[in-house]
Amino acid sequence: MHYLILLLISMVPLIELRGAVPYGIANGIPFWQALSLGVLGNMLPVPIIFFFAHKVLVWGADKPVIGPFFSWCLRKGQKGGKVLEEKAGKNGIFLALLLFVGIPIPGTGAWTGTLAASILGWDFKKSVVVIMLGVILAGVIMGFLTVFGLNVFSH
Repeated sequence: MHYLILLLISMVPLIELRGAVPYGIANGIPFWQALSLGVLGNMLPVPIIFFFAHKVLVWGADKPVIGPFFSWCLRKGQKGGKVLEEKAGKNGIFLALLLFVGIPIPGTGAWTGTLAASILGWDFKKSVVVIMLGVILAGVIMGFLTVFGLNVFSH
């Protein structure tokens, strides 16, 4: 049951594998299994986000109930992507995307990185590879922090 919960947590926006990997490790799932399943779950929505989220958000941005949230999502994706482009330039954009997805701080991750790549029209294949590398980096960081934290606080 913990394996399924880990997979589902890793697909949730904002939480993603940053919450899934610690959940798995804290519930007895071995580090590499938690990391692998977290990466898989975090990457499953990426193609859907890349190809459909922008269209759905644009469609819903002017709707009465969902409009404010959809507009916020569009602004967040555009802002995140523009910041990456400005800081990294065209040549360093994919390294910046990797670090944006890979450094586990609130507001970054596969969902936001994919949305930014989609909104700004970046190459799908390159974006997915870089996002996956970022997800792996975030999972390794979170896994080591979790193992370290559990060792420190359990003694």
